[in-house]
Amino acid sequence: MSLGRRELLGTGAAFAVTAALPRTAMAFDFAPQPGAWRNFEISTRLEIVPHGPAQAWIPVPSFSDAQWFRPAGSTWETDARKVELAKDGKYGAEFVHVAWSDQQADRSIVVTSRFATRDRAIDLARVGDAPALSDADRALFLSATELIPIDGIVKVTSDKITAGATSDLDKARKIYEWIVVNTFRNPKTRGCGLGDIATMLESGNLGGKCADLNALFVGLSRAAGLPARDIYGLRVAPSRFGYKSLGANSETVTKSQHCRAEVYIAGLGWIPVDPADVRKVMLEEPPGNLPLDAPNVMAARKALFGAWETNWLAYNTAHDLELPGAHGPKLAFLMYPQAEVAGVRIDCLDPDGFQYVIKARELV
Repeated sequence: MSLGRRELLGTGAAFAVTAALPRTAMAFDFAPQPGAWRNFEISTRLEIVPHGPAQAWIPVPSFSDAQWFRPAGSTWETDARKVELAKDGKYGAEFVHVAWSDQQADRSIVVTSRFATRDRAIDLARVGDAPALSDADRALFLSATELIPIDGIVKVTSDKITAGATSDLDKARKIYEWIVVNTFRNPKTRGCGLGDIATMLESGNLGGKCADLNALFVGLSRAAGLPARDIYGLRVAPSRFGYKSLGANSETVTKSQHCRAEVYIAGLGWIPVDPADVRKVMLEEPPGNLPLDAPNVMAARKALFGAWETNWLAYNTAHDLELPGAHGPKLAFLMYPQAEVAGVRIDCLDPDGFQYVIKARELV
């Protein structure tokens, strides 16, 4: 892959044009702001059909931030021989671990979780007194994972993108804009993608979905010395800003998984970003395949560096997760229910064959 001067200058120029446009030039008002808290409930019903001893791991909301996301606990109904709420020791990701014996005919479970959330918006012009990261969190969110290295081509690419940046915020914005300009959403990518960013950069194929494009933001940011993290979650409600592509448009949200990203800037705290959703708007908003200068694309591009509409739940920030009792490999991330039958991992991206359904509703 070649990162020439033209590409890098083009990114900056494109952003300058977008930022300079008067608000009246934008037909879409995409401006999330913190307001009233909204309360939601999701239920995941899972049923294991094949014979043989079986177990499953069902993610539940465990991420917490007093400003915008508050998990309110999870319960379950099952006749399984073993069920417990388990936690990953490194990232704190929580999931219900359930196991059935070979003799059990009913192999079903319903997990219900509640949470409260509200929109986010950071005033990037006002450096405040946001809490500093602990040494442990700084080290964690600057470190490499198996699919997100921070050396080699990732470091080289990050250095080229951020050359000339005058601050950490400027570095983060340059990386965000570069991803918006140079990547694309590939509708043929299974699920949310793999997040194998070194392969993406080495091949020059910068297509994928949220777990690819937002992982690329995280890796390039960490390589630039900026703490960053993916947050894996699920869309649970329609967008209130008119974007069909940025919401869950029915109560069944089985295939509405979506991960987002954050970058930490001293004085500002964790900054929400989502370059992958800008590319989703470009591909999916009517009539489809929109250009970067389409009004609704420009509105999303402006908003999604520093703000989120949180019609979405946050599960966790975990990478390289080893499921307790599992026979299969560790997970790059936990965003889908997982299961094994007779020691064989079931394809989590085939909910019909796997037989799980996730539903969401807003609580009044």
